[in-house]
Amino acid sequence: MLLGFTFFSATIWGGARIGVAFRLWPDLVLIILSGSAILALYVAGLGYVGYKSGLSTVLSARFAFGDIGSRWSDAILGLTQIGWYAWGTATIAIVLDRLLDLDAGLQAPLMIVFGLGFCLTACVGCRGLAALSRVAVPAMLLLITVSGAVALEDAGNGLLAPAAAGTLTLPEALTIVVGTFVSGGTQVANWTRFSGSARAAVGSTLLAFFLGNGLMIAAGAVGAAIYGLSDIVEVLAVQGLLSAGLLMLFLNIWTTQDNTIYNFSVAGCHFCRTERRRLVTFAGAAAGTVLALCGMYDWLIPYMTLLGVFIPPLGGVIMADFFVRHRGRYPALGETAVPRFNRQGLAAYAAGSLAALVVPGIPPVNGIVAAFLVYACLDRLT
Repeated sequence: MLLGFTFFSATIWGGARIGVAFRLWPDLVLIILSGSAILALYVAGLGYVGYKSGLSTVLSARFAFGDIGSRWSDAILGLTQIGWYAWGTATIAIVLDRLLDLDAGLQAPLMIVFGLGFCLTACVGCRGLAALSRVAVPAMLLLITVSGAVALEDAGNGLLAPAAAGTLTLPEALTIVVGTFVSGGTQVANWTRFSGSARAAVGSTLLAFFLGNGLMIAAGAVGAAIYGLSDIVEVLAVQGLLSAGLLMLFLNIWTTQDNTIYNFSVAGCHFCRTERRRLVTFAGAAAGTVLALCGMYDWLIPYMTLLGVFIPPLGGVIMADFFVRHRGRYPALGETAVPRFNRQGLAAYAAGSLAALVVPGIPPVNGIVAAFLVYACLDRLT
């Protein structure tokens, strides 16, 4: 399921944006490995929290931010998932329009159809997500392998893009790599709470978010570095793979869309304190469809950058609360009164976000480290 989640076309687009800005070797390779390692280690920590506690991310956030304060994390996590859902919905409609040379007026109806259709497997639950991933993951691996082989062959034949323009700084590029899945990765406890062992929880997250997400970034970056195109659809068209790759891209987007809207339903149900998950799922899908119609397809890179700044501090606070304050074991909800607001957690999140914005270095790392340390210090002082 986690590989199906991280095998996402938006990650390829993000990698392509980096690929046209840096040299293939060694710059791109180091950026991909470093960014993927940061993301994977961050998510693995949260995955372990989910396994050890048996709680979803939003329930862990209730300890970290308070009963009412956790609604802030519900809102920010839920809204980011709506943004990803909107982008995926818009992308598949636009790809179909380009491939079939359809009338531009059909894009909006296609977005509505896909926006409401993608959420059906999420309504089934984790079994529906797993069944779809078993089909989509091998298909996407095949597409990447074939596309990569064609790209390397073209590079060997002299078809190579001009030298990189260098329009991104190193911190910006790393923020894009981390931002591709930092929102979904922060909610990884929604799945690892079902793991049978710590090894399975941590191992699966490392595999998915380092290898899987890194492979998607690399696929986009290498294609862009060779062809000079930052749009994966254009790369596939140049390679003659657009028709063959359409079904695989569709499955690839679907596996992420259903996981994304499942994440939204978990956050939304906790925010509203309701168990009507299917209703919340459909509401989120409808909101994502509206955002897709408003032009989410064109906002991908600024959106990734924004996520890379403001989401990692959430995970930093949750990990600090679990490992430092509760020493690796939450009390049962009800055994200990959860405060309405955990001021230490809210203050640590604000400090982490500020550090990600203004402190020189890599914004996601700054945000995680600052939020963790500030929470740990405040917990000791108070």
